[in-house]
Amino acid sequence: MEDFRRTYLRLCKEGGMDPQESIVAHLKESRSSHSPRLDLSGHSLSTDTCTVLGRALQKDTLFSEVSLSDCMLSEEGAKAFLTGLFSNTTVKVLDLKGNNLRSTGAEVLGKLLACNKTLRRLILEWNALGVWDEAFSLFCEGLASNSVLTHLDLRNNQINHHGVSELALALKCNSTLEVLDLRWNNIGLLGGRCLLEALQKNKSIVELELAGNNIPSDTLKALEQTTGHNTDRQSTLRESHGRTQVLSKEIQNLKQEKGRQFQSLMETIDRQREEMGRSNRSTSMQIGQLQEALNERKSAVNSLTAKLQMTEAALALAEQKNHNMGELLTKMKAEKEEQRERQSRERKKQQEDSVAREGKLLREIQNLTDTNLQLKNKVDEMERRCKSQQQQIFELKMELTNSTAELKLRLAQAEDRLELEKRRSKQVLEDMDSLRQKEVEHVNRHLEDSERALQERIFKLEGQRIQLEEELSKAKAACVTERAQAEEELGRVRAQVRLEEQEQVSSLEEKLRSVRSSLQEVQLHCSQQKQNISELQAKNSQHSVETDGLRRRIEELQQELLGKDQEKVAEVSRVRVELQEQIGHLQAERTAQGGLKEKISALERELKVLSSNHREALLDKESEMCSLQEKLRLKEGEIQRMREDEANRASYLQNAILTYVQGSPLGHYSSPKK
Repeated sequence: MEDFRRTYLRLCKEGGMDPQESIVAHLKESRSSHSPRLDLSGHSLSTDTCTVLGRALQKDTLFSEVSLSDCMLSEEGAKAFLTGLFSNTTVKVLDLKGNNLRSTGAEVLGKLLACNKTLRRLILEWNALGVWDEAFSLFCEGLASNSVLTHLDLRNNQINHHGVSELALALKCNSTLEVLDLRWNNIGLLGGRCLLEALQKNKSIVELELAGNNIPSDTLKALEQTTGHNTDRQSTLRESHGRTQVLSKEIQNLKQEKGRQFQSLMETIDRQREEMGRSNRSTSMQIGQLQEALNERKSAVNSLTAKLQMTEAALALAEQKNHNMGELLTKMKAEKEEQRERQSRERKKQQEDSVAREGKLLREIQNLTDTNLQLKNKVDEMERRCKSQQQQIFELKMELTNSTAELKLRLAQAEDRLELEKRRSKQVLEDMDSLRQKEVEHVNRHLEDSERALQERIFKLEGQRIQLEEELSKAKAACVTERAQAEEELGRVRAQVRLEEQEQVSSLEEKLRSVRSSLQEVQLHCSQQKQNISELQAKNSQHSVETDGLRRRIEELQQELLGKDQEKVAEVSRVRVELQEQIGHLQAERTAQGGLKEKISALERELKVLSSNHREALLDKESEMCSLQEKLRLKEGEIQRMREDEANRASYLQNAILTYVQGSPLGHYSSPKK
């Protein structure tokens, strides 16, 4: 209230006028109260005060009720005050009782009703709005265009049947006015008929006061019946409105629940995408590890081929040495033919000794495979023996008798060792072939398993995508009218999912192709190695045939071959260790793939549970929607029936009134005028 007093004083200063003392005193008295009612009733307000109050109330947001009853407002003051209320948005009750408003006031009130959108109650008792028919018609036009006013008091306004006819036309267009007070006017019979005709179209007026208007009792009863019908209709409309509000709230709750379910589905889809991306990354990592393992195997095979080439070169050198030794043997044969007969007995003894030595050598070979240190020591011993044997060969030239015996012993040992070396070489080659075949088979099996697993995952992902598309199509069918924007978002999401799945499938296919091509290369490389091994075996057989005649002087070659055998055994053991490590890595990858499969199955189960719950919820909501729609249809049918009953009653009343009027003497007087 204090703020309004300040604005009033400020506007008075701006307008260059003195504030009215009674108004200022009243505002001072009521400044402590914070009520939203401005009561200036009983104060005689000048034109300047009315203009200042209109300007103050133009942008005021404090008062919701204004009372200016018995203020003796002039036409210009009322016009200035009411023009200030055109743009007001807070005043809901306006009391202008006993101000003798006439033509200008009626015109301004009509404009106020046409412009203002917040005024709910207008009290115009003890005025003279109906004196001028043209001005009152403008007031009725503003009332016809108003869509907010619910209570209108027009008591003692000198309204005749012409003004009531204009008011009836306004009531036909107005659909919000509920209470109309027309007591103590000059309406008469004709005005009552006009009101009755208007109330047949107007269904919003619930209370109509018409006492003291010289209206016959039958028309008053008819008007009371129509207002009673309107009250019943308003009550039914309120009930239906309340029910529709309840239904709309339930529908909004259903929409919110559906939105939450849709959001949960989208979250689960995003989680599945993330898990699929993780699984794809893990598979790509596994494929990269497999490719690295294949590259390592290729490098190992290349190293083995290089070593085989080195062995071939060593064998060629051994052949040359054997040729030289053969020449030496031919020379020695001529010298030893004379002494063979003498030393035949000694040879037998030496053969027995050689058999014993062969057994000892076999035991030593087995021990050599167990420990590398012993093999090194034995290699050193064999080298020393070779050196001593070479020295003995040179000494044998001087002493034929001792050299023949030693050469025979060495030849026998060389034959036995050659046979053992042949067996060992064959076994080593067979072991290498079997290991390579096993490795190739293991790689093939692992690749086939990975291909099957990837294909199964692709089929599962396609099945999940199909299920998700079906669920989304059902959700679209249930919410087509309510979620146009949601459908566009779902279409985008589907397109993104399809594109991502296509990209994933294409990437997996490319990876499978690369793995297959690498497998083919490995197989070709293995076949080439097999051919090389077969060629080496053929060469070894040729060398064995050639070395059958040169077995007496190849102790040095045997020692070299023993060293090479040890290197081969070490390489084979190293290759086995590498293969075991690779097998361990592959087994770990298999376990990881098993864990991923279990996670995928768990996610599929969760998706199925969520989809079933979502379907059940949708079915429940659809059944609830159907029941609510049926209830709405029933209520609409009841309302339609009530409307038809009201129309029938109104037609019956109209017919009865017309028959009564035509039968009465007034009907004879009114018929020629028409």
